[in-house]
Amino acid sequence: MRCPFCGAEDTKVVDSRLASEGSQVRRRRECLVCGERYTTFESAELTMPRIIKRDGSRVNFDEDKLRGGMMRALEKRPVASDQIEAAVQRLKQRLRASGERELPSRTLGEWVMDELRALDEVAYVRFASVYRSFQDVRAFREEIERLENRPAAEAKNQLPLITEVSKK
Repeated sequence: MRCPFCGAEDTKVVDSRLASEGSQVRRRRECLVCGERYTTFESAELTMPRIIKRDGSRVNFDEDKLRGGMMRALEKRPVASDQIEAAVQRLKQRLRASGERELPSRTLGEWVMDELRALDEVAYVRFASVYRSFQDVRAFREEIERLENRPAAEAKNQLPLITEVSKK
């Protein structure tokens, strides 16, 4: 690494530490020519797989588009922004861990629905209705029944999807 002060190539690492929750290495360096010290940060450069859309076209993964779709589904729902960011990070990690250069958008959409189902059932149904192109009320009903019939351990601490009205 070149010294930012004198441009010399001879530098030595004085100290190294983990930074950004272990995703980066912070290095304190000293120039052997001018003696100046400076800090560098090193992180892994990982490429995200390209997304194969339904029409067969291929596009670069767009984190903002992913977050935007999730935010639309979660609009006016009681989900904290840090929970949304954690879900986006889990999805990005899952994409990287897949080891694929290209991934069908259908797979990514299913993963997003898994995350939304865990965060908020209403947001999940909203997203699924657009993603799966629900054509009528019956499709909504079937999806809601699937949610209601899943094991309690999966449901976690969510608000009820439909509140029952007590009969007088």
